[in-house]
Amino acid sequence: MTNLNNAVFRNQAAAAPISKWLSLFPGVTFGAAYKVLQRAYKFGGQPFVRDFLTQHYQENFENAVGKKNGKTMIYATAGSIMGVGEIVLLPLDVLKIKAQTNPEAFKGRGLFKIFAEEGWGLYRGATWTAARNAPGSFALFGGSAAMKDYVFKLEKYSDATFFQDSMASIAGAVASISVAQPLDVIKTRIQKRDFKDKTSGMSILSDLVKNEGFGAFFKGLTPKLIVIGPKLVFSFTIAQQLMSFFERRF
Repeated sequence: MTNLNNAVFRNQAAAAPISKWLSLFPGVTFGAAYKVLQRAYKFGGQPFVRDFLTQHYQENFENAVGKKNGKTMIYATAGSIMGVGEIVLLPLDVLKIKAQTNPEAFKGRGLFKIFAEEGWGLYRGATWTAARNAPGSFALFGGSAAMKDYVFKLEKYSDATFFQDSMASIAGAVASISVAQPLDVIKTRIQKRDFKDKTSGMSILSDLVKNEGFGAFFKGLTPKLIVIGPKLVFSFTIAQQLMSFFERRF
C-alpha cells in the first residue's frame, strides 16, 4: 500500500488528504481554459468556414472529388482549416503539458512572469501542432460527415437524430485521434521539455525513430482513445445537436 501511495502521489505522498487529491490535477486551470476555448473556437467556427467554402468553392470541390463526395470534403476541409488556426491557443496547451510532466519549470515563477520571460517561446512546437491538427480535424469533421452521408443517407446533416450524431461523432473521434497520434507524440515531447531546452522537432523525430522505432509513434494510442475519445464524442455530439437546433429555428 505504501508503494502504491508513493507511486500515485509522489512528492505529495506524506501530505494531507486534500493536498494529495489536488496533486492529481496538475495543470487543470490551463487545461480547462484551453479545452473550453478550443471547443468553442473549433465547433463554433467550422460552420462559418464551411458555409464560405460552399458558397464560393462548391463547384471546385465537386469537380475534384465528384458531386457525391463534395459536401463531405467541404466539411472536412473546413475542419482542417479551423484545426490549423488552433495554434493561437498553443501557450495554454504548452503550460498544461509542462505542469503535468515538468512542474519544476514553474518553480519560483508566476504565470505573468512566465509569459513575460518566455514570450514567443510558448509557441514552440507550433509547426508540429499545425501539422497534427490539420489531418486530425480533417478526420474529425470528415469522418462525422461521411457517416451521415454514406451510412445514415442524410440529405441535411441538421436532420440527424441524437443517436446519429453520436455514432457520427464516434467515427470522427476515432479517426481524428488515430490520424493525429504520430505527430502528437512529437508535439508532446517538444512541449514537455524545460523552457530552456531548445531541442528541435526534427532532432526529436530522428532520436525517436533511431531509439524506439516507428512503433513509438503510436505509443499511448489505446489509452488516448479510451480517455480522450469519450470526451471528444460527447462535446462534438452536443455541439452538433445545438447547431442543428439553431439552424432549424433560425
